[in-house]
Amino acid sequence: MVTNQATIKRDGVQDFVTLRLTALIITAFTLFMGWYFISTPEITYASWSALFSGIAMKVFTLATLISIMLHVRIGLWQVLTDYVKQPGLRSMLQWILNIMAFAYAAYGLFVLLGV
Repeated sequence: MVTNQATIKRDGVQDFVTLRLTALIITAFTLFMGWYFISTPEITYASWSALFSGIAMKVFTLATLISIMLHVRIGLWQVLTDYVKQPGLRSMLQWILNIMAFAYAAYGLFVLLGV
């Protein structure tokens, strides 16, 4: 049997791995920001700008934004398929929530590039 690896359809293993990987990235970002708030005696605009001016922090923040978007999309898809039984309503809700997740990530990118 030949399988097409370029298909858009997901499977359970891919969702599982994606959720775990995105959770690790989100946790790492949260721990780093927690450490930054605890270890910085006074947080000013200058220190905040200095933190986000480096390319490494911008990449880390962008990876976190994308991870949040993917995590939300998969999680909401699982919740909606479990609890919303009407296919039309479920599709509409998935579409709206996917657009919102993308919009939040895009807005975060614009904010990130503005720093």
